[in-house]
Amino acid sequence: MLVGPAGSGKTTLAGRFFDDREILSSDRYREMISGDEADQSVTGPAFARLHRDLERRLNGSGTAVVDATNLRPGARRELLNRARAAKVPAVAIALDLPPEVVRARNDGRDGRVVDAAVVSRHLAELRSELDSKRIESEGFDAVYVIRDPDALESLVILRSSGPAR
Repeated sequence: MLVGPAGSGKTTLAGRFFDDREILSSDRYREMISGDEADQSVTGPAFARLHRDLERRLNGSGTAVVDATNLRPGARRELLNRARAAKVPAVAIALDLPPEVVRARNDGRDGRVVDAAVVSRHLAELRSELDSKRIESEGFDAVYVIRDPDALESLVILRSSGPAR
């Protein structure tokens, strides 16, 4: 799963390394349900559908990446529990880029720009989660924290050529 504030590059990262059918995007699920990816009023139904599709994906063909902020422990726990039930490894990739980089990326987005106050809240939530080492203690098979924009741009993800599981 990807973890990070709006504007940190989660969707771009997912698109670089994963096939579209492997990416479960909360924004895409909101758009499917309401026609508007920014419609927070459909977050509950959007995540219910995302969770069902995640279970199907993990129990079937294997690889899935959840493209959502995943800043709260409960959100991560829901995803982690599904990976455990399917007996597949769970990996968290947290994008902890400098706040000025995140804000600039958000402001420069094509399409929907997230309100600056929401981005500030996301940055604070991520800082709290990482400083407390909560994510590292939640039971992931691996947790990667990317802090440098250059490291994000040069990131390489090696994928097994073996069975999907």
